[in-house]
Amino acid sequence: MTSELLDQALVEEATKKSGLVWVRGPEGPARALWHVWHEGAACLVGDGPGEQPLPGLTDGTEAEVTVRSKDKGGRLVAWTAKVIELSAGSEAWDAAVAELKGKRLNAPDGEAMTGRWARECRVLRLEPTGSTLPLPDGDLAEAPVPTTATTRQPIPAGLPKLLLKRRKRK
Repeated sequence: MTSELLDQALVEEATKKSGLVWVRGPEGPARALWHVWHEGAACLVGDGPGEQPLPGLTDGTEAEVTVRSKDKGGRLVAWTAKVIELSAGSEAWDAAVAELKGKRLNAPDGEAMTGRWARECRVLRLEPTGSTLPLPDGDLAEAPVPTTATTRQPIPAGLPKLLLKRRKRK
C-alpha cells in the first residue's frame, strides 16, 4: 500500500510541476503536450484551429504519459492513464477549462477562447490508473513526426557586414 501511495504522490507532484508531458495513445508516436493538473488528472485541450493535436486520444482508451523534469528535462516518471473526454458545458468541463485558460499562452482570441474551445476543440482528462511504468534502459530517440513546418533559411551573405557597421557607429 505504501508503494502505491508513493507512486501516486510522485505522479501528481511531477505532473503538476511539469508544463509539458509526452503522451502516447494506443497508436503512433508520443507527442509533447501542454497540460494542467486539475483534481487528480492531467487536463488537455486540443484538436481545434490553433491548438495542439491530440491524435489517437479518444474517450475510454488508455495512454502512456511520461513526465519530464522542468529544470533538467530528464524523464522523471511514466504512468498509464485512462482518457476521458469532457462534454462542453458540463461542470467538469467548466472546472478544467477554468484551469486551462490560465495556462494557455498566446491565445489568438483572448477571453473568447473558451467559447471556441466549446465549439471546435476537445478537452480531455488523463486520469492515472494507479500504475507507474518502469523507466527504460538505453536510448529512446525517435525520428521527428512529419510536419509541413520548415526551418529558417540561411542568412543573407551581406547581413553580418550590415550588423557590424551599426555596432561601429555607436
